[in-house]
Amino acid sequence: MAESSPHWSPGTERIAAAQMTDFMREAAAYAGRSFVAYEDLRAWSVQDPAAFWGLLWKRVGMVSSVPWERVVDDPARMPGARWFPGARLNFAENLLRFRDERPALLFQCEDRAPRELSYRELFLRTARFANALRRAGVQPGDCVAGFMPNMPETVIAMLGAAAVGAMWTSGSPDFGAQGALDRFGQVRPRVLVASDGYRFKGKFLSITEKLVEIAAGLPQLERLVLVPFEDPEAPAPESLEGCAAIRGVVSFADFIAEESETAEFYQAPFDHPVYVMYSSGTTGLPKCMVQGPGVLLNHLKEHILHCDLRAGERIFYYTTCGWMMWNWLVSALAVGATLALYDGSPFAPDAGSLWRMAEKFKINVFGTSARYISALAEAGARPGSEFDLSALRLMLSTGSPLAPESYDYVHRDIKADLQLSSISGGTDLNGCFALGNPILPVYRGELQCRGLGMAVEIYDDAARSVIGEQGELVCTRAFPSMPLYFWNDPDGQLYHKAYFDVYPGVWRHGDFAELTERGGLIVYGRSDATLNPGGVRIGTAEIYRVVEALNEIEDSVCVGQEYQGDVRVLLFVKLKVGAQLTPALIESIRRKIRDEVSPRHVPALVLATPEIPYTRNMKKIEVAVKRVIDNQPVTNREALANPEALEHFRNRPELR
Repeated sequence: MAESSPHWSPGTERIAAAQMTDFMREAAAYAGRSFVAYEDLRAWSVQDPAAFWGLLWKRVGMVSSVPWERVVDDPARMPGARWFPGARLNFAENLLRFRDERPALLFQCEDRAPRELSYRELFLRTARFANALRRAGVQPGDCVAGFMPNMPETVIAMLGAAAVGAMWTSGSPDFGAQGALDRFGQVRPRVLVASDGYRFKGKFLSITEKLVEIAAGLPQLERLVLVPFEDPEAPAPESLEGCAAIRGVVSFADFIAEESETAEFYQAPFDHPVYVMYSSGTTGLPKCMVQGPGVLLNHLKEHILHCDLRAGERIFYYTTCGWMMWNWLVSALAVGATLALYDGSPFAPDAGSLWRMAEKFKINVFGTSARYISALAEAGARPGSEFDLSALRLMLSTGSPLAPESYDYVHRDIKADLQLSSISGGTDLNGCFALGNPILPVYRGELQCRGLGMAVEIYDDAARSVIGEQGELVCTRAFPSMPLYFWNDPDGQLYHKAYFDVYPGVWRHGDFAELTERGGLIVYGRSDATLNPGGVRIGTAEIYRVVEALNEIEDSVCVGQEYQGDVRVLLFVKLKVGAQLTPALIESIRRKIRDEVSPRHVPALVLATPEIPYTRNMKKIEVAVKRVIDNQPVTNREALANPEALEHFRNRPELR
């Protein structure tokens, strides 16, 4: 249910100075219309997408060697719309438009000494890496993969691959070998850039044995560029000895040692592939989504207009290189911002780890997951009283719906005048459908607005667009960051099935949400995990909000089970240390859900579990739990951070 009064509001000075306000004036003059409020601007952006995206291209300063002939051929054709035909550009050149001595990258790994790389150094090292790829025979359209921590060399490798026109794809080194092969084995990279290990909770974890297994499973691999994590500049690390079985192995330093610092950027059309991203489903091999420069254009819209990011500011997102938020973060180089990269546990050596870094680096924009915020609150952390966060103005949260109580915690214990924006989108579009806005108020439990250029609506069961009702989140018009195509999908059937099989010509995203009268969005969870007792669809987020506010509950997961011709709601709770799931606690849980949400949300069974399964991107994975309960296979277990947690739901006698 939408709240009536704002939790935070921007002041008049902040609104006047926002880049969104300036763009609104520019767009109004361009369109010959009057835009009084943000929703006026957003409505125009989806009604006239050619005008909006063309104006945005100029606003964010996209660099192209050949201008586009037109913006889009047919935005109503989805999929299949062609964006910016005639343009020739290079993704990496756009990200490397600044080449001065300002810091481009700041890197922190737990309690290790930080590293810094200037824009000039980043440009020169990228040029050398790109030239080394060319010397190794990498051609435009080839694939280069990264199995790397979130460190500067990962950014350099991605930019180098993009500079030569190759596709970049990456995974996190905490993936198992099979998880990496499930992804890289499909796209057949010619070069793999990998670290010899990573640090987590104060320990160095070697992955050289894992790399041998991965290399053996990639018969087309011609070169492995090994990055010694502890000293990336080392020319001949001892860890190379552990990779003796890998053909074509060379250290990062040796790979670029003899290369020129002269940069060449392959000029490609707008539909040239740049990234291969992966779905995190649990029912088969990850789907490989190929994306182009439209990702960058959309990212810059989000950075500059929705986050009000400016050159010289410092932006951080806690992410691995296997999550789309890494790609989102790296695009901020094109703004001239400084990226803060962090690798390791966010709670090592303690709950202040990321905030210590935020103080040291003077972070302006801090991004994280909803789960991290709730974990901070559970730990009793009070970063605002322990660290100087005077530079911090915006906090972003994604991965799952942000509970209303988390808004209270952030403004009480982190910073009172902070803009807290919950954002939501997906790997599919490598960006957001709904997100923050510097000129709008924030309401607890609600995303501030739909993004510019995104024709987002909520459909009811009859496919009618509704406001103030829960339904399917859809997008009715094409946008530039849609996947170009899916890998190994020559007839487009996988692509069509993923988004367009329910509403022809309309993107069905898979979120269960509600559009409020004021234009905000409330996300209730994934629609494939929606509960349906008595034929009424309800979202799991409403249940989590109530249950996880109880003192005895640390975490929970809720699923539906087919039972006696209907669906019954099952609630599994992870108890805090010392708590017990007594009949009194079960009754208290049921009563609070009934009183604060509705009688239909009350679970038929409340059961204890020692662990809740999450994806590696910290998303609660209800679908996998349901499949285990229904005795169905969960084949892509590598998508989970803790797949062993699923065993706690298998063959439980209470569920018969």
